[in-house]
Amino acid sequence: MARAPLTIPPEIRSRLKRLRLTTRRDMGSRGFGMHASRNKGAGLEFAQYRAYEPGDEPRRIDWKLFARSDKFFVREAEQESPVSVWILTDASASMAQADRARPDWQRIDAAGLLALCTAQLALMQGDRFGWIALRDHGLVVADPHRGRAQFERMQIELSRLEGAGGFPDAHALAPLWERIGANDLVLFLSDCFDEGGIALIERLAKAGREVLAVQLLTVEERDFPFDGGYRFLEPETGEALIGDGKALREDFLARFAAARAALAERLDKAGIRHTALVLDESIDRPLHVFFGRGAPPP
Repeated sequence: MARAPLTIPPEIRSRLKRLRLTTRRDMGSRGFGMHASRNKGAGLEFAQYRAYEPGDEPRRIDWKLFARSDKFFVREAEQESPVSVWILTDASASMAQADRARPDWQRIDAAGLLALCTAQLALMQGDRFGWIALRDHGLVVADPHRGRAQFERMQIELSRLEGAGGFPDAHALAPLWERIGANDLVLFLSDCFDEGGIALIERLAKAGREVLAVQLLTVEERDFPFDGGYRFLEPETGEALIGDGKALREDFLARFAAARAALAERLDKAGIRHTALVLDESIDRPLHVFFGRGAPPP
């Protein structure tokens, strides 16, 4: 069944305007979002005009030029740019997991929409962004670029992405080390159940890359609302567990909480900022945790 194209809901797009992509390097003497590279964007020093594109802010239209030419042009300016962003999306089989209450909203859908929201932030700032879909049957790689065309390409490719197979091995991941630069910001979107994924971001962090991690969880993993006999299936290995949901609940929740605590300790030790997103939560919540100054949306 074909999946609908990813689109950012208007209320979330509006909230994204409150945020600015920043890194730990940006929090030094120069303040937030003041990295040394320079891009064309909505800064203060005029650089050039370009044709208006859907999504551009009306305040950037040069209305005097419109009066003379009867065409819309946007003023571009030189601005300080904080970062180039890589969005790494786990596309293994476990990312196809959804809740029974909403079977059409999988982990991979949430990851794709969160990636698109991150790209929207980069687009608004005039920054470069790229992405890699991590899957064992071939990585999908798009090197960082700026602009609307890059955003639309990402929107199309992520809408087609499906969770299948296992997590890629070290050989398949080799292109990452050639592409991800020392000053790039890496956002890792995964259920964080694969050891290979955690080892990957630990290695990136050890190599000096700034890594942010979002663990994507289903509502049923958080609440374990099962009552009665069930057959629980591990999607990547096919291993099955048959048991009574109610009888398993207390043990599952305790063990799951312990596993999440161990993961948090491991990421903290590696210097990786992290949060979780449950599938019934607002998709932009992790971005407010990382880049916001107020309480994140529920």
